[in-house]
Amino acid sequence: MKWIGLLLVLWGTGVAAAERIVTLAPHLAELVCAVGRCEQLVGVAAYTDAPAAAAARPQIGDAFNVNLEAVLQLQPDLILAWDGGTPAAYVPRLRELGLRVESIAVRSLDDIGAALRTTGRLTGAVAGGEDAARQFEARLFALRARYRDRPRLRAFYQTETEPAFSINRRSPIHEALDLCGADNVFADLPTLAAAVGAESVLAARPDVVVYSRQENPAAMARYWARLPGLQPTDARYRVVVDGNTLTRQSPRVLDGIEELCGGLDRVRTLSSGAR
Repeated sequence: MKWIGLLLVLWGTGVAAAERIVTLAPHLAELVCAVGRCEQLVGVAAYTDAPAAAAARPQIGDAFNVNLEAVLQLQPDLILAWDGGTPAAYVPRLRELGLRVESIAVRSLDDIGAALRTTGRLTGAVAGGEDAARQFEARLFALRARYRDRPRLRAFYQTETEPAFSINRRSPIHEALDLCGADNVFADLPTLAAAVGAESVLAARPDVVVYSRQENPAAMARYWARLPGLQPTDARYRVVVDGNTLTRQSPRVLDGIEELCGGLDRVRTLSSGAR
C-alpha cells in the first residue's frame, strides 16, 4: 500500500523519476543526494565536495561557466540550475538543445526545506524530499530554540585583510549570525559584500570577529595587531569557521551554524569571566 500511495503521488505530479541528473552548483548536488537520488547524478559543478559520491562525478564547468558539450555527452534527463546563481543565458540555451532544465531558488534558511521538497518532486523522490525536509526543519527549529535567548554579541564577519571585507544583511552568513545570537555590525553595507576600512571597524567596536579557516591566519593576526583597543585584538575573541559549510545552501549549512554558535558561546564565556 505504501508503494501504491507513492506511485499515485508521482502520477499526480506528472513527474517521472529522473535517471540521469546534472547539477549546475555544488549545493544542488547535495540536495539531490539528500533526497536519496545520489546514484542518478551523472555530472556536477566544480567545487562539489560533498557527499563523496557526488564529488567523484564528472564536472561540467563551474557555477558561472557551463561546458555545454560536456553536458550533452552525459545525456541527462534532468538538469538542476541555481536560481539567482546560474548565468541566465545558460538555461534557455540548454533548453534549446532539447534538455529539461529546472531552477531551484534558496534565499534563506527556511527555503532549504522547500528546496528539498522541490528536488524530491523534480527527481521522482517525493517521499525522500519530504523526509529530508522534515529532518532539516526539525534541526533548524531546535537550533533556533537553543540560541534564541543568548546574550547578543556584536560580530564582524571578515574576509581578506588588504583591505578587509564584510557582508550585509542579505548574506546567508548574516542569518546564521542572527540565529546564533550575534548582531552583524556591517548589516547596512550597500552591497552584499564590501570593503570596510580600519576606521569603520574601530567605530563598529565588534565584540568578536568571525572568519573562515580558508583565510590566511597569519594575515588576520597582523591585521588585528594594528587595531589596539578592540576585543578581537586578543586571539581568543576570534572565531574560525568552515566558510564552505557555513554558506552551503543545503542541509549541511546547519553543521556550519552549529560550529559558529559554539564559537560564539566560547566568546560569551570569556566575556562573562572578564566582568
